[in-house]
Amino acid sequence: MSQSVRTDTATTIWDVVVIGGGPAGMMAAAVAGRLGKRVLLLEKNPSVGKKLLITGGGRCNVTNNKRDVRTMLAEYKDASKYLFSAFMQHAVADSIDWFTTRGVPLVEENEGRLFPKSNTAQSVWNALVAELRTTGVVIQFKSAVRSLVVQSDTTFVLTLQNGNQIYTQACVMATGGTSRPETGSTGDGFRILKELGHQVVTNNFALVPITVHETWSKVLSGVSLPDTKLSLYVDGKKYSTNRGKLLFTHVGLSGPLVLNQSRKIGELLDTGTVSIKLDLIPDLDAGALKSTLQALLVTASNKKIKNILTALIPAALVAPVLDLAQINADTPCHSVRTENRKLLVTTLKALPLTVSGLLGPDKAVVSAGGVDPREIDFKTMESRIVPKLFVVGDVLNVDRPSGGYSLQLCWTTGHVAGFSA
Repeated sequence: MSQSVRTDTATTIWDVVVIGGGPAGMMAAAVAGRLGKRVLLLEKNPSVGKKLLITGGGRCNVTNNKRDVRTMLAEYKDASKYLFSAFMQHAVADSIDWFTTRGVPLVEENEGRLFPKSNTAQSVWNALVAELRTTGVVIQFKSAVRSLVVQSDTTFVLTLQNGNQIYTQACVMATGGTSRPETGSTGDGFRILKELGHQVVTNNFALVPITVHETWSKVLSGVSLPDTKLSLYVDGKKYSTNRGKLLFTHVGLSGPLVLNQSRKIGELLDTGTVSIKLDLIPDLDAGALKSTLQALLVTASNKKIKNILTALIPAALVAPVLDLAQINADTPCHSVRTENRKLLVTTLKALPLTVSGLLGPDKAVVSAGGVDPREIDFKTMESRIVPKLFVVGDVLNVDRPSGGYSLQLCWTTGHVAGFSA
């Protein structure tokens, strides 16, 4: 990104300084700039929006198409009571309108996920950066903040790592959490907020892939199951069952179905052995699957069993499923014994895996933890502890599932903070 940077930032008293050039920070800066304020955006990286460009596998899940505020807020669970006033000012419909009017039409995919029609995060990045330029926001790169002090006249003094000082009448903290630290999300804002008197909930990782013990799953890396049921067990006792999209990785499992349960899985690992059973054919119960399988075996009685199972499951899964069902892949359908047919049905309905752990922050989609929502006035996103300090995006302790909810939190809180600051 090419952006002119003013050289007098040390002597200017800015109307608003935004710390962090991620989605929430860019939105806050752009909104404040459009209102005619003198806005400085501080970014520790050589460019803004580094993490934005890799979200959704580089496609950017902009939001989720739940335009009714209460329906959307239900996905944020306990935090919904805090978020209501912010979402009443800028909700999903407002985000859709914001991007479409700036040349980024959106298309809906599974479970309401909205992606740019261009199928690339770059178009979302381009729209935000263009808005920053249009609204006159000054961006200063490679500018990590070391400290933030409130003067007696309510002017903030920000000291950068290089020792330079910046003065502002209002400050927006948009430094993100601790997921994907290579993008700059290293929890800097949490340290500063603690120094200012905020309570910060211990940070961990809310949406992260899991690892499993079984080596056979590694050969399935990249295989996606659009619709499967995942049942969680702790020490052999069923804990929960959920349904959705799953992705095999080189070390375990990912995809929305796993990511949305990963925080709970992490907690359960502290209590006992966590195992998983995957129902590969969730639309059929065991009885119906038995009948379907029997019909396949009869119809293709002279074919090898490995060649007919692709009618039920992805080809990559055939070998491990047959191995677990103790059936030789080259066995003719007419020679599959009754006990093996029963075991095959059981395997297809309850493919077993054992959880060994969670991947680290470098693989997390978002981190959990952050500033306690009770310390923020969500009508303005202003701190209840430090006047004229606004807290947005992943800095907040707000749990949310994957599917566009994290970015919508950024658009909403960033927009409200930019307007209020």
